Amino acid sequence: MNVRGDFLVIGSGIAGLRAAIALADAGDVVVLTKADPRESNTGYAQGGIAAALGPDDSPELHASDTMAAGDGLCVAEAVDVLVREGPRYVRELIDWGAAFDRDADGQPALGREGAHSVRRVLHARDATGREIARLLWSRVSADRRIRVLDDAMATELVMRDGACAGAEFVTSAGEQGHVAASQTLLATGGAGQVFRETTNPAIATGDGIAMAAFAGARVADLEFVQFHPTVLSVEGAPRFLLSEAMRGEGARLVNQAGEAFVQRYEPAGDLASRDLVSRAIVREVERTGAPVYLTMAHLDPDFVRSRFPMIAQACADAGLDLTRDAVPISPAAHYIMGGVETDLDGRTSLPGLLAAGEVACTGVHGANRLASNSLLEGLVFGARAAAAMQSGPRAASGSFTDAGRTFTVRRDNSSIPTEHEVRDLMWRHAGLVRNREGLEQAVARLAAWSCAVDSARHDRISDAAFRRVSSIVTVGFLIVRAALRREESRGGHFRADFPSRDDLHWNTHVSDLLHGQR
Repeated sequence: MNVRGDFLVIGSGIAGLRAAIALADAGDVVVLTKADPRESNTGYAQGGIAAALGPDDSPELHASDTMAAGDGLCVAEAVDVLVREGPRYVRELIDWGAAFDRDADGQPALGREGAHSVRRVLHARDATGREIARLLWSRVSADRRIRVLDDAMATELVMRDGACAGAEFVTSAGEQGHVAASQTLLATGGAGQVFRETTNPAIATGDGIAMAAFAGARVADLEFVQFHPTVLSVEGAPRFLLSEAMRGEGARLVNQAGEAFVQRYEPAGDLASRDLVSRAIVREVERTGAPVYLTMAHLDPDFVRSRFPMIAQACADAGLDLTRDAVPISPAAHYIMGGVETDLDGRTSLPGLLAAGEVACTGVHGANRLASNSLLEGLVFGARAAAAMQSGPRAASGSFTDAGRTFTVRRDNSSIPTEHEVRDLMWRHAGLVRNREGLEQAVARLAAWSCAVDSARHDRISDAAFRRVSSIVTVGFLIVRAALRREESRGGHFRADFPSRDDLHWNTHVSDLLHGQR
């Protein structure tokens, strides 16, 4: 099946859908999505969307909180775009009918989450992402100028004369095809499935990062992985995100003795940034040798059930009562701060290829994303990318530092790994706490697996299990290579052998290419 359009959008999360809506007036739009178009990381975003709408808030204050959470590495210009344009796009959602929770005066109810200095998070109970995805999908599906191809996984970007000219795809039945387009937007979301423990849905395998890297696009900041501190940890039950909004509404983190413990390690306590709370949990478990818990038992049960109905049900399914029981938790991979390097309009280093949302790296999140800035990022930068796509293909000018160090690896005749082997390796050696020895082992192993995957790609591209492993191996290799290169600890990247932040040598973003310098 061969399709032609003016614009190709790969992915159906908030960034891709917002871009498609903006592009419909300018030409024929094709949206490729590998699953149900309503299945994306956007739909799993529980907490909310941050925007400076409250009377005690401002874009400057939102920027300050974002920069502080980013641990010295946020790109100020990107943050400025996010916080200044964000309120307009959130109000647009409200005008379109987004069913955000309201306060007694009928205004959007604003919640508070970790590292926010004021209440600024709009929410739809604990299913905000699902509500935004519903709204955007209702507009996309009603627009005849937008053609959606679901069950169509993009497998490779088509390059002609150094520019992106569309993408190849394959269906679950093995049918292959391609979409020709003058402008292509990657909006494929994150890569949490690279790790054994993750909050992300099964589709989050980093396909966009892998495709862009294979095509020769620059990637950046992939060492910065955010591990969410509060994930349901019950043997036999699925890993389930326990929203940061719970702590914003008064939930506490306690040890087995019922003692609050985070402030022992972090002055901001339970509302410190995610990287700090996650490592506090690890340290407390090491100190006590026992699990840690989240509790809302001290709060009004009716409020807990009405504010967090999905989470209450997930706990009930695991045999726990959220209003009474201490819920066992542990961190899990949640968000990738790095990705395909772009400018502020979504342009990558390849003409004709743009990226927006979690797949992209503008530097807006620095080394650690501020809670509830992810949906805002997709909204703002999806719209900006759509505007840039209408002005014709051109590449972004590089603004990050080139990788100054390469790694010589032995490429042996390894067989293609199982998905579990890769994810387990990543969790053990590139998880919350990293060191040189583990990262060197991971680089060597993943380099060999990358070689095996490359050799089999042509013959096995219609194999769904192979495609998953291929993306996970590629993105995993890029993550561990970047983590080994950065010899400091900052934000989501913690090196036990370099435990301090090093602004003298590492206060910079680093661009990389999958196949080395060009």
